[in-house]
Amino acid sequence: MSIAELYRAIQAEIRRVVFGQDQAVDLALAALFSSGHVLVEGVPGTAKTLLVRTIAAALQMQYRRVQMTPDLLPNDITGSSVYRDDTHAFEFRPGPVFTNFLLADEVNRASARTQSALLESMQELTVTYDGVVHPLPQPFIVFATQNPVEQEGTYPLPLAQLDRFMFKVLMGYPEPKEEERVLKEHHATGTLTPAAMGVKAVVEPAQVLEARETIRQTFVRDEVIGYVRRLVQATREHDSLAVGASPRAALLLLLGAKSLARFAEREFVTPDDVKTAFFPAMRHRVVLSAAAQLEGAVTDDVLAGILETVEVPR
Repeated sequence: MSIAELYRAIQAEIRRVVFGQDQAVDLALAALFSSGHVLVEGVPGTAKTLLVRTIAAALQMQYRRVQMTPDLLPNDITGSSVYRDDTHAFEFRPGPVFTNFLLADEVNRASARTQSALLESMQELTVTYDGVVHPLPQPFIVFATQNPVEQEGTYPLPLAQLDRFMFKVLMGYPEPKEEERVLKEHHATGTLTPAAMGVKAVVEPAQVLEARETIRQTFVRDEVIGYVRRLVQATREHDSLAVGASPRAALLLLLGAKSLARFAEREFVTPDDVKTAFFPAMRHRVVLSAAAQLEGAVTDDVLAGILETVEVPR
């Protein structure tokens, strides 16, 4: 199957359950197929966890969920050593991070210490315990959900943690027609799992790994690379931003654009692919200046202004 066919197969399964969140679905799948992790943010009840669980149900992969709470410890995620009487030695017992698909639900309810337990896993795809490096299964992807930081009982994610996510996807309220569809089709299925609602596993791990390799080989002309570079540079020079995007942010932006190109059955990236991936790839990496915050500026509005001012290649 081509990447576009894999994309449509998963999309069809998701649409059995999740309505009115097409952009969030596209971005989540773009990250999945380009080795990225995804942070999904929205107020409670907007189908954040349902979306992630449905994507997991459409994949023939190991799936684990961790409910992030203030009292959760790093070892509750990564694993710990257990003494065994039969061998008179300590044995490493892997934690829930040793899976293909990890859902860190309400990640910003965990302490910074516990959040940091995911840093190595998300970047190096390993867990180091007692000096021993344990590789994670492949493919490995983290989907984390969070409520907006102004909600009671949450902790803002540190910038180093945010930078590990390829995309920050915002999920808002659905349109009226879509919300009516939610009410009509889900009023009797509120406690059912996606699998119980008819979602089937349609993609295997080997297909995801193969798709990732194909996406890396997607052609990008020099003019588009220059466009990405100018966009990133503009975030570093904008008066309303105290912290701009890094070279890693530019690489992940370009990789996400490659996925979107393949979804459209193209073997090359266009400026429109870059524009689509720009907001989710940048909004969690740039930091508003103190003056901009006092003026009530919104990060996405600043990014929109950058898109309007940076010249688009033909």
